Amino acid sequence: MRRSPTAFLRRAQAVAPGLALSLVGASVLLSGCAATGDPKSAGRTPAASAPEQVWSASRPPKPLGPPNSAGRPTPLRALPRVPSGNIHEVAPLTIARAAAEPMDASDDTVKKIKECRTIGQRPCAVQAPRYRDLTGDGKDDLLLAIEAGNGWVSLWAFTVKDGVITQVLANSNSARSVELSGREVILWDPVTTGGYELRRVYTWDERLQAMNERVTEYVETGRK
Repeated sequence: MRRSPTAFLRRAQAVAPGLALSLVGASVLLSGCAATGDPKSAGRTPAASAPEQVWSASRPPKPLGPPNSAGRPTPLRALPRVPSGNIHEVAPLTIARAAAEPMDASDDTVKKIKECRTIGQRPCAVQAPRYRDLTGDGKDDLLLAIEAGNGWVSLWAFTVKDGVITQVLANSNSARSVELSGREVILWDPVTTGGYELRRVYTWDERLQAMNERVTEYVETGRK
């Protein structure tokens, strides 16, 4: 004859009260039933795993030295005089050719200028001229960018001083772009370290009478 669990527990309690309590717990667990409000299992704990890297900061490039000092202004005396101070009176390509004349004929910039027929139009490497008062005298100055090949750009600026067109900036660098902001000329130069670009800022230096490199700094761009 089969006995019920309740009868079995009563008999066990008479023999060993402590055993009866253990059996009660076992009976509840084995039956799979729990009273309302009793704690329940949340399931298996996920296995521990190593952290997964989803982002890492780029290392900043090596520190830069001080900005380069501007060269001496160069009067282009072979060009017609401009007593009015209006640099628009002389064609920009004529000015570029005069500036290139004393340079080495094998220089890539010189070659590109000699090959140019119509400034600002392909295949001419001399970009469309930009006029801006860079010196603060209230008159336009001339900014030229010449693509020298392999990502290099020659950046030249000219003003009129005492009726003579004078070159006040002559710089060659690898460059992504050139910007004008007020009287500042800004050159953006890509670097090998991902996420950074080199920013060079040129402004008029009254003492040197030239466009001087005032700021040279790395700027974090976020691009890899």
